[in-house]
Amino acid sequence: MTATALVETHLPLPLLRRGKVRDVYEVDAERLLLVTTDRISAFDVVMNEAIPYKGAVLTQLTAWWLAQLTETIAHHLITADTDAIIREVPELAPYREALAGRSMLTLRADVVPIECVIRGYITGSAWKEYQTSGTLAGEALAPALRESDRLLPPIFSPATKAETGHDENITIATVIERVGAETAATLERLARTIYEFGRDVAAPRGIIVADTKFEFGWRDGSLLLIDEVLTPDSSRFWPADGYAPGRGQPSFDKQPLRDWLDAERRAGRWNGDAPAPTLPPEVIRATSLRYRDAFARLTGAPLDLVALGLAADS
Repeated sequence: MTATALVETHLPLPLLRRGKVRDVYEVDAERLLLVTTDRISAFDVVMNEAIPYKGAVLTQLTAWWLAQLTETIAHHLITADTDAIIREVPELAPYREALAGRSMLTLRADVVPIECVIRGYITGSAWKEYQTSGTLAGEALAPALRESDRLLPPIFSPATKAETGHDENITIATVIERVGAETAATLERLARTIYEFGRDVAAPRGIIVADTKFEFGWRDGSLLLIDEVLTPDSSRFWPADGYAPGRGQPSFDKQPLRDWLDAERRAGRWNGDAPAPTLPPEVIRATSLRYRDAFARLTGAPLDLVALGLAADS
């Protein structure tokens, strides 16, 4: 693979924060620059290696969804076009290679500190809690659910935002305490609207959106959809043709990485803590291909590496 994965950026703008995946810069009082790197984590451990094209997939897929949602949901994206970003912020011209395909110029917003999760199927942390107590965030669910069962209707399952480690599931009552009843109701309505749209788009493309999470921010008295939208990092995408409740499902995301790390733990070669083991090239490549497969299935076209200014596979 001739592509070089981007681990970290150093741009001539004030760095606001460096998250698990994104480097966020201040352009001015009204705008931010979000650069999605190729960093990847699994089991709460950041890998030493990065995944080529992962950042471009997350950025371009978010831009694709937002273009379709513009008439429905107000959002923060100004442009994800690298040339347009450099025209707006000329001092970034020498950094075109780092920005190519993976950067978004956005409106600035005051982030609501709630992850707005919609669960259409019971899996992940929800399944773990349900197995123990029959609840989700302490609230009872229907009896006799199996792993990966569909939830009808989908459940609004908010969580706290965490920069490291897992987000914590919380009740809607807790959300109301933190942001007020009116805002809590609006967050749920918006999250359900976007999830239902994404679910209906993905279904004929052979993808189940098992669950997903959204973030919102206040700007000029209105809530904007911010950050990434319906990507393999913010959602669980399952292949519909292999769906079978009663077990876990394969995902269009970092599944090859998770599988390899699981094998390393079972073999006693990794204890599950940092530092992570060195990833073999075949795992890096398989994970990169899995992300791009999700992009192609959802959008109907492969990620155009040449148009984005990215190096192609060898």
